[in-house]
Amino acid sequence: MTGALNSALLKVRTRQGEEAVTTKILVVDDSSTVRMLQTTTMKGEGYEVEEAANGVEALKRIIEFQPDIVLMDVVMPEMGGIQCLRQIKAHAKIKHTKVIMVTTLGEEENIETAFASGCDDYVTKPIRKLDLLTKIRTLLEKK
Repeated sequence: MTGALNSALLKVRTRQGEEAVTTKILVVDDSSTVRMLQTTTMKGEGYEVEEAANGVEALKRIIEFQPDIVLMDVVMPEMGGIQCLRQIKAHAKIKHTKVIMVTTLGEEENIETAFASGCDDYVTKPIRKLDLLTKIRTLLEKK
């Protein structure tokens, strides 16, 4: 099943002239361990991946890297995920960036706040790899 999913995900790549363009993902989490695990998973699926440790870094990286999807933690120092999400959606140049909140906060109130702030999907930790990859694929197909 993983091979079939991997094949389906790789088909999401598009062609621009002669050069294949790979989907870009930004992983935002204050835990270096979580960033490493998510980055390893995403790279293993053929995605180009960058990382940020908080919302402030994420905003800079989004403007520079122009990811297709951001995997964003909620609770982080300097600027949390919800505040960063609101700034992304208010910024004309990056407001169309797809954001999946990836957090331990699974209470309904937190989920509602995230969607009201503009997130495209929400995943709770611990992350089930297949669930996250399916959500990513679904968002990419909507592009």
